[in-house]
Amino acid sequence: MANTYTKLYIQIVFAVKARASLIREDFRDELQKYITGIIQHKKQKLYAIYCMPDHVHIFVSMGPDLAISDLVRDVKANTTSFINDKGWVKEHFEWQRGFGAFSYSESQANTVVNYILSQREHHQKKTFKEEYIGLLEEFDIKFDHKYLFDFLD
Repeated sequence: MANTYTKLYIQIVFAVKARASLIREDFRDELQKYITGIIQHKKQKLYAIYCMPDHVHIFVSMGPDLAISDLVRDVKANTTSFINDKGWVKEHFEWQRGFGAFSYSESQANTVVNYILSQREHHQKKTFKEEYIGLLEEFDIKFDHKYLFDFLD
């Protein structure tokens, strides 16, 4: 009897609504643990996560039984409620619509993990807008600037 075997490495990137810097350092670790729990509950494997004040990078390997958009939807919906219930922000917290998802080979996995875990240092040299457009261009993804995240220039 045949079975299905996969190992799909995906980097997921999404942003806080209006690109507001609402993810503070004092709750970043707890938020990352909460996101980790969501991903594990969905039976996916998390390799790296880093929440910047205005956006999030997640690197997972995903099985074929869950769509990337469903995972992102669940992470966003659950963390929105979590952040608002905790009262970590004065206004109502929301994520921007949309996300980026980029696939990698196993030979690239360690490089992506290191890249995500060094986000703080990375963004001292490059803005999120430069980073995100760079990813889109690197993966040869056609895009219209008016449909990207709201970037604060």
